[in-house]
Amino acid sequence: MSETAATLIVCPTPLGNLGDMPPRALQALQQADCICCEDTRVTGKLLAALGVERKRLERLDEAVLGERAARIVERAAAGERIVYCSDAGMPGVSDPGQRLVAAARDAGVPVEVLPGPTAVATAYVASGFTCPRFYFGGFFPRKQAERAAVLDGLAALDAVLLFYESPQRVASALQAVASRFPMRRVAVCRELTKLHEEVVAGPAPQVAEQFEQRAREHAIKGEIVVVVDAPSQEEADGLAQDAYEQAAQRADGLRVEGRLTGKQMVQQLQREFGISRNQAYELVHRA
Repeated sequence: MSETAATLIVCPTPLGNLGDMPPRALQALQQADCICCEDTRVTGKLLAALGVERKRLERLDEAVLGERAARIVERAAAGERIVYCSDAGMPGVSDPGQRLVAAARDAGVPVEVLPGPTAVATAYVASGFTCPRFYFGGFFPRKQAERAAVLDGLAALDAVLLFYESPQRVASALQAVASRFPMRRVAVCRELTKLHEEVVAGPAPQVAEQFEQRAREHAIKGEIVVVVDAPSQEEADGLAQDAYEQAAQRADGLRVEGRLTGKQMVQQLQREFGISRNQAYELVHRA
């Protein structure tokens, strides 16, 4: 344990391979007075496999965390050693555990976060994409319009994009990605660290077609992370050109309206389209 002597401990668990259980995390489970978890059946099986016996388990999932978090924090403040773990991986990453940590921090209760397995970092490395920056978007939106809005908002981001997705929706999610980013590569990381681990990578349209065919033939199963490569230089140049052309049209419109000074028009174009000051000045001067 660390010098903070925290009584609320965030404990990672393996994504699927028991050999990945961190020693400090195992020790925390063994020493816990109470283990809070998403699903007591899942955590109970894990404890049995790890040889951890006679531990009190309490359900603390999305449905009940809001009403129980304050009481859990109070118990930790009183000295009860409470461990929180999700079904698999790092609690708090697209997981209700983050709200428990926030409640503890607000109450001044020390929290110890133990490092361990996380599907996000594992999938990022497994993809083979070399951009040194990545953006994790949590679970991919279910609705088509929301998907389009998210992808549009991230189009210019110079980073690898990662999303969790369910096996039932992965085919349609990939179609959305391929439609918005036809020039990019994607990787579908499925069942990471487990017996049937699979990483399928390639051009977005090709991978989308492959999983659409799979979905027609049989049900896709397993935990999935969809990884979208960062924009290539060719795509980035195209986006910059599109922004410049849209800014040119906007400059003409602002000039006709006549409400703004030249300086204000330059600032407006920079804010709206992300172009440089020199580009904005050129467009305003031309208008």
